[in-house]
Amino acid sequence: MSTITILGAGAMGSALVTPLRERGHEVNLWGTWLDDHLLDAVEAGEPHPRTNVPVPAGTRLFRSDELEAALAGSDLVILSVASAGVEKVTELAAQRISEIGSLVVTSKGFVTDTDGTIRLLPDAITGIFAGLSLAVPAIIAAGGPCKANEVAAGRPTATVYGSSNLEAARSAARLIETDDYRVEVIADYIGLEVAAPLKNVYAIALGFADGLAENSTEPWHNLRSAFFAQALREMADIATDFGGEAATVYGLAGSGDLEVTGLSGRNKVYGARIGAGETSAVALQAMIDAEQTVEGVPASGLAVTLASQRFESAEERLPLLHAIRRVVDGEGDGQAVLTAAALPRALSEPLA
Repeated sequence: MSTITILGAGAMGSALVTPLRERGHEVNLWGTWLDDHLLDAVEAGEPHPRTNVPVPAGTRLFRSDELEAALAGSDLVILSVASAGVEKVTELAAQRISEIGSLVVTSKGFVTDTDGTIRLLPDAITGIFAGLSLAVPAIIAAGGPCKANEVAAGRPTATVYGSSNLEAARSAARLIETDDYRVEVIADYIGLEVAAPLKNVYAIALGFADGLAENSTEPWHNLRSAFFAQALREMADIATDFGGEAATVYGLAGSGDLEVTGLSGRNKVYGARIGAGETSAVALQAMIDAEQTVEGVPASGLAVTLASQRFESAEERLPLLHAIRRVVDGEGDGQAVLTAAALPRALSEPLA
């Protein structure tokens, strides 16, 4: 039995308690300064507000001012906060994480350096430890089709752990694997980390197609499939440019994650609201009011900036990415903009 500390008491952080407790580990669940109401509900014996599943009995809960106590005696740390909080939480916990030696990161996103360069999350986390003159732990990126409510409920889930330190990734996987929570371990953390935030962006387009269907009462499956295929092509293009593998994007970490996010994730819901007729601003505010973070919105802007930094003729090379950003910004007719980005170019003259 080991002691595992999860930093972040939101949906995924609380969900991972389920397989860890099933394995018999001691689990410390630490909430940020934004998680107090979530911990209040758990302490009151209610289901977790984000997953609607009770947190397993025996889980030790810690508030934001109890970080040191939450990390004491831990054998592994799992970072599971929203992307906007990754840098701050990492800095606060860096000394103890460095001593523990391994960090699993379920958070997704890109990070902007002080000079404006967009970096992958593991590289940014590595920079935090180096900047503090601390030993860099083994960083293990976690991704794949892994809906938090299903993990919390113990439903069969295939996830992916990627790291340049394969043995550390395998060790982490051995600690958490159950009959229903299985881990594929890969060395290509780059492909995984490119796909993880980008799938949130592209899921907006999948949701948009579903929103069109809501209005017409007829499916828009052909268009949705074109969005899906173009999204994978563009994610693979970005991943290989970073030095990752296209196969990672076409596997669980990319196509699998995009599929599950496009079925029911927050980014899909946001896109569906726009496709059904709401403006992007109204749709986003409705999500914010419901305490639902739409990570694809900020990620779309960062991804467009990243593309401009790495590619010539970035919009021509990644048309769907740029089309989604235009929709998010409320520019043009969403259906026309997205369709033009996903359908093959016409070989004949346009119809009169």
